[in-house]
Amino acid sequence: MGKTILIVDDAAFMRMMIKDILTKNGYDVVGEAQDGAEAVEKYKELNPDLVTMDITMPEMDGVTALKEIKAINPDATIIMCSAMGQQAMVIDAIQAGAKDFIVKPFQAERVLEAIEKALS
Repeated sequence: MGKTILIVDDAAFMRMMIKDILTKNGYDVVGEAQDGAEAVEKYKELNPDLVTMDITMPEMDGVTALKEIKAINPDATIIMCSAMGQQAMVIDAIQAGAKDFIVKPFQAERVLEAIEKALS
């Protein structure tokens, strides 16, 4: 079985894009969430190997969700996704325990490289 991944992004088309890249490359997308609060719930329920987490979302942002997931499981593997110009938030996320970050618009190679590196 491939590594399990939870995709978190408030934009459905972004989730679809990431899911497409991952499933084509043998990863098992076990869940999707559209905000940080839902991400934390899904994480508890699914316990995925890795989470891709958007930074800017309604309800609860990605950095807050990252901290909550890390509180549940300090070993959680989370990669942040951000649009250009969110460097300060990316730094916050890395300091809070994110393994890596990928910048939108995504390039399939970069997404896979970040995930492979984070899971190794």
